[in-house]
Amino acid sequence: MSAALPENWPVMSIADANAALAASDSPLKLADGTVGGVDMKIYPAAPPTIRMILELADQQWPDRDFIVYEGERVSYGAFTRAVEHFAGVLIETYGVKKGDRIAIIMRNYPQWPVPFFAALSIGAIATPMNSWWTGDELEYGLKDSGAKVAIVDGHIHERIREHMDKLPDLEALIIARDDNEHADPRVRSLESFIGPTSAWAGLAKIGLPPVDLGTDDDATIMYTSGTTGRPKGALATHRAIIANMLNSMTCQARMLLRRGEAIPDPSERELGCTLLAIPFFHATGAFAVLIPTMLRGDKIVSMYKWDAGKALPIIEEEKVSGVGGVPAIAWQLLEHPDRDKYDLSSIKAVSYGGAPSAPELVATIKKRFPDAAPGNGWGMTETCATATLNIGEDYVNRPDSAGAAPGAVELKIVDPDGNELPAGEVGELWCKGASNCKLYWNRPQATAETFVDGWVVTGDLARLDEEGFLYLVDRAKDMLIRGGENIYCIEVESALFDHPAVMDAAVVGIEHKILGQEVGAVVQLKPGKTASQDELRAHVASQLAAFKVPVEIQFEDEPLPRNANGKILKPILRERFEARS
Repeated sequence: MSAALPENWPVMSIADANAALAASDSPLKLADGTVGGVDMKIYPAAPPTIRMILELADQQWPDRDFIVYEGERVSYGAFTRAVEHFAGVLIETYGVKKGDRIAIIMRNYPQWPVPFFAALSIGAIATPMNSWWTGDELEYGLKDSGAKVAIVDGHIHERIREHMDKLPDLEALIIARDDNEHADPRVRSLESFIGPTSAWAGLAKIGLPPVDLGTDDDATIMYTSGTTGRPKGALATHRAIIANMLNSMTCQARMLLRRGEAIPDPSERELGCTLLAIPFFHATGAFAVLIPTMLRGDKIVSMYKWDAGKALPIIEEEKVSGVGGVPAIAWQLLEHPDRDKYDLSSIKAVSYGGAPSAPELVATIKKRFPDAAPGNGWGMTETCATATLNIGEDYVNRPDSAGAAPGAVELKIVDPDGNELPAGEVGELWCKGASNCKLYWNRPQATAETFVDGWVVTGDLARLDEEGFLYLVDRAKDMLIRGGENIYCIEVESALFDHPAVMDAAVVGIEHKILGQEVGAVVQLKPGKTASQDELRAHVASQLAAFKVPVEIQFEDEPLPRNANGKILKPILRERFEARS
């Protein structure tokens, strides 16, 4: 990998680059501050609220495309008019007050961000929910959050219709992209208030309702993925969401400083276009894509459902500059048989997170897209998405790392007693910063366990190197124990990913009467590639101790099952394996 690095790189250390950005006269400068009674670094020049980001976008580039979906194209100005009118509806028609929860449950339609920004602009708490949830799960989320109003699409309405009688606190259900009559007086169509997307540009400019809104006011409840147990609602403030966005911007600027390049003037940068392959309701979709796009005046192209084959012509037509989500999405684009039929030269960034990725993926991205900056990161709902970002030459140099923290984020590795461990040792990862959520909604015990003096106790096993680069080892709950020996799933998965035929892989425990657990794996091969179970086992055995080699490897033709946040559903995969004795 080192051969791909430019001569004399890096010209600046991580610490020096972070310090230079922290002292700069820019929105990325840092200052000492106090958040929630805890001393930490803050961004004093940041926009104080998400409402201000919306207002600035409307002032600066009202005629630019904001969201494109199939044949629909919405400008910043048209979008802001829709938000203004719907914010008024929430207050005047439904009596929404500061702190009320507004649920948003739908596919990535252009309508999704309207109630999101409307709620945030009037001091309500935007509460996105998983559009893959069942009716029972949606009932739980609406009850748990105490949502006053829910904005949904037609499919969600069908799922929740029979649960309405069990939701007395839900005063209104508003259906987007709907022209049906509804007998229930609580149910209305969104179009009855703001019309279809084609009508938004014609709405009167009425401004947002006057609201006393502060940077530390509550902004969103994002539900954790809930692969085990009931999802928990992580409550974030305006400050946390905006700080997270600036954390990622710091990592991107740091990449340029380490190259020896100057930070470009925002007015001189090329406009970007992101192909959104992940849900808006996920922290990455909302916090790492939607809001930063608005701050930059870029464009989002949304798809009803991710399909690499359908994405290729969209990339060409819309001049998409950024793609990604989880590693499997990147691989599907890179390995698609129709890839060379389209002009994909507009791509400047391929980034992903949420799952381990093969070091080979970085080299493949640089080969197929020489001008693109590959990126991988780590974060979680509780950190408002990306907390570290490994990008450009740093990623090429350390393809198995999730990156180093920006100056506003502190990381530490601790032992089971909470003692900080030195560089290189594996322990539990803790993360501190103004971008952390403040608590779990209605979960005081879980809050006390996870949010400790400004730190998020992540549950991830990891290590830090001498320069502060983060290396994830496993989820603490995902570690296997075979005959008393710890086996980190991510270690075995990385060995499988290293095989040139493997596109996706997941390791799970197979119950064993004597040993407790043995290693099982499910893999998806790249199109046109072949590999046998014995070949893959031998490949893993060439890299890892014998007890870590999967005793059984199953093959899957279709993508491995994931939840909407991109995490592999390992409970489903475990069911494929029979217990051994």
